[in-house]
This record gives sequence, C-alpha cells and structure tokens, in this order.
Amino acid sequence: MITLFQTAEPERSRIPLIFGYTLSIGCLIWVLHDFHIVQAMKDFSNVSWKWVLIGMTFDVLSYCVQALRWKFLLTPFRKIPLSHAVRAVYAGLFANLVFPLRPGELLRCYLISDSEDITIGRVAGSVGVERLVDLVIATASLAVVSLMVDLPRKFQRVADTLGVITLALLAIIVLMIFYLEVKLGKDPSLGTGPRKLPGKMMRALLGLHAMGTAPSFYLAVLASVFMPFCQVMGLWAMMKSYHLNLPFLAAIVVLLIINLGVSLPNAPANVGSYQFFCVLGLSVFQVDKNTATGFSFFAFLALTIPFVFLGFAALLRSGLSLKSMRETVTHLPTQTRGSAPCST
Repeated sequence: MITLFQTAEPERSRIPLIFGYTLSIGCLIWVLHDFHIVQAMKDFSNVSWKWVLIGMTFDVLSYCVQALRWKFLLTPFRKIPLSHAVRAVYAGLFANLVFPLRPGELLRCYLISDSEDITIGRVAGSVGVERLVDLVIATASLAVVSLMVDLPRKFQRVADTLGVITLALLAIIVLMIFYLEVKLGKDPSLGTGPRKLPGKMMRALLGLHAMGTAPSFYLAVLASVFMPFCQVMGLWAMMKSYHLNLPFLAAIVVLLIINLGVSLPNAPANVGSYQFFCVLGLSVFQVDKNTATGFSFFAFLALTIPFVFLGFAALLRSGLSLKSMRETVTHLPTQTRGSAPCST
C-alpha cells in the first residue's frame, strides 16, 4: 500500500500542479507587460503607512473571525478552544504560502482532528460547509453590487452563473437536511441500525444535519458576514494608503473578483493570479493598468507579510516543523479521501 501511494499519487497531482503554475506565470506575464517600475516606485514612496497598518489589522482579524466561525460549526461534535482553531487556521495559511494548490485547508483539518479527537471527515465536512456559506454570501454580494455598479457583461454572466449554482446547491442541502429531520423524527436511532442508505453516506448526512440544525450554526452564519467585512475593510484601507480615490463599494467588487480568481488551482501564495484579478477588478473603475499593477503587488506584499510570521509561529505551536509539515501535506490527500465518505 505504501509503494502504491508513493508511485501513484504524484501522477494524479501533476496535472493540477502544472495547470496552477502555468496559470500563475501567464497572469504575471500579462500583468507585467508594459509595466513602468519607475512610476510604481514613486507611488510606493507616497504610501500612507497609517492606512497600511489599519489594513493589515483588519485582514489579520478576518481570519480570527474565520476561526471563530469554525469553532461554532464544530460545536455539535466538540467544544474546541478558540485558540486551537486560530492556531490551525494560521498554520493552514502558512502552508498555502509555501505550497501550491492550497493544501492549508487540509492541514488545518488535520491539526484540529488530531488535537481535538474529531474525525477528519467531520472536520473536512465543516470546511465544506464554510465554503458553501462563503459562496452564498459572495453570490448575494455580487448580485447587490451589480445593481449599484455598471459591471462589464462578462462579470454579469459570472454573477448569473454563480447565482444558479448557489441556488442549486442550497436546494440540495436543504432537501437533505429536511429529509433527515423527518426520518429522525420517526426513527431517532437512524444511523445506528439497519439503514437503506450506505452507512458511510448516512454518517456524512447526519454530520451535515447536526451542523445545520445546531443553534451554533446561526452564530457561524453571523461570523461569516463579519469575516468578508473585515477583508473588505483591509483592502479598502490599502487603497486609501495607495491614494486610490475609490469608493468603499470598489473594495467590495475588487475583493469578490480576487477571491473568485484565486479559487482556481494556483502557485504558492496565489502569486500571479492575485495580481491579475486585482488589476482586472480595478479596471472596472477605470484605474489605469500601471497604477493597478503597482497596487496589486503592494497590497499583496502588505497583506501577506503578517501571515508569514503569524503562520510560522502557529505552525511551531502546533508541533510541526517545515519538514514535518511537508510530509503531512503530502500524505493528507490520501488520508482525507480514505475518510471522505464520513465527511461532516
């Protein structure tokens, strides 16, 4: 089995890896085409560092809120200390800075599963619920923004597509929870005795039902609204520091476009794609490409540097070194697939 894992896994992961690096390189080529570095250096010299510090603070706070939301989602299974959730989130962010394809999501699942004695399937399932809630909020935000800003037609198509996908996913999730609510009302022992559904699938659905019907779920949703607010405030503060005279609404649009873009397979720290989608978002507000490119690199560095130190400290507090983190990240995809049917 070990030999099979060592020989087969790299073959499966090579294609998304190549795609991620190719995408990032292509984005960097487009962003840096006709870039005037002298003008960018002048813009850098005029930066307001007070606003930079405010932006960094809000961005760091947003991930503390994410950890709080995660704690609420996992409450039906175990009450985990907030400090442990924060530590796992920041360690995962550090992994995303170092490795391609965003393995930090799996790493933070592993850390919480290991420290809190919750099955990794349930923890990974909670992250899936996080992503669904984020998708709903992003879609709703994009719909509201499209009524207030004259977005290009291609962005309108993206908003319409996201709306359809989100509604379909929500309908499926709600129907599954309602189905289990009815079944559990008739048979409280469902999931422990003979079942029509496969046992692993039933455990997944029961986990989803437990999270979706727990009182703490509403607190998680509230935190999910506050988290993007902090991120928007962070980006808006960076715009203010760079003397981009744009409305608060512009920060919402640019952040939505960046978050949608970096969700694709990517290089470490989203290098390339972050800059590309930041420039693309700023183009909606007629910011010239050179200024937008300079800002994209400035904002990327300013918002990333705190997580280099905080993430590394969280990694050490989790008992992992850089070497052990690499080994853990390498083996996690197979371990998660092995427990995937138990997700949530």
